[in-house]
Amino acid sequence: MLYGRWLTANGVVGFLPANTVNDDDIEVYTDETRTEVAFTWRNLRQQTAKRDGVGNKCLADFIAPKFIDGKPSGIADYIGMFAVTAGLGIEKKLADFTKLLDDYSAIMLKAIADRLAESFAECLHARVRRDLWGYAADEALSNDELIAEKYRGIRPAPGYPACPEHTVKRALFDTLRAQDIGMGLTEHFAMMPASSVSGFYFSHPLADYFAVGRIGEDQLKDYAARAARDEEELRRVLAPVL
Repeated sequence: MLYGRWLTANGVVGFLPANTVNDDDIEVYTDETRTEVAFTWRNLRQQTAKRDGVGNKCLADFIAPKFIDGKPSGIADYIGMFAVTAGLGIEKKLADFTKLLDDYSAIMLKAIADRLAESFAECLHARVRRDLWGYAADEALSNDELIAEKYRGIRPAPGYPACPEHTVKRALFDTLRAQDIGMGLTEHFAMMPASSVSGFYFSHPLADYFAVGRIGEDQLKDYAARAARDEEELRRVLAPVL
């Protein structure tokens, strides 16, 4: 039998000034002067046909615009971001199980680490809402209400339905200095350790989870122009939603 503390968890969270520009993009600023852009998060918008009165959503809708009718809005909004892992130290134990030819224990350890990472992300989100950001300081939800996501705000992750493009993870990790807590990204933007979660925090009371779904060639071309990226490269990256 193997004994001891096999896994270590670590996490980082940050909050920065932000505003929406060009309807679909979010500028994240380095400080309260809002003069220097840390990075611009390019987003996609739903293009599915909907009934009258129902708009096509984009994550940028949940951040206040920088300009309204061509004039500065004067609305100082913010965005949060986080990266957590529960997989530090897992490789050594997986190697031990490999030597023992114990595939079952290796699979179970990976599954446990994944669940711990998700639990960590959920716990940190609660602290953000009630304390660290504090936009819902009086939140008092039951366990069932928490499971049903009745709380205010969302924490979408790059690569998931609301933001199917992964590359913003690089700016996210660089801004949070995630390497300082032992986290990193592969060249294809997979997180290391694998049992990790990262994403953004939105505090808008109407923010909810949604799927971008299929987008048209017109949005692909617009996205490529806004991001100054090669259209063919984006076509490969966004193949699942084209």
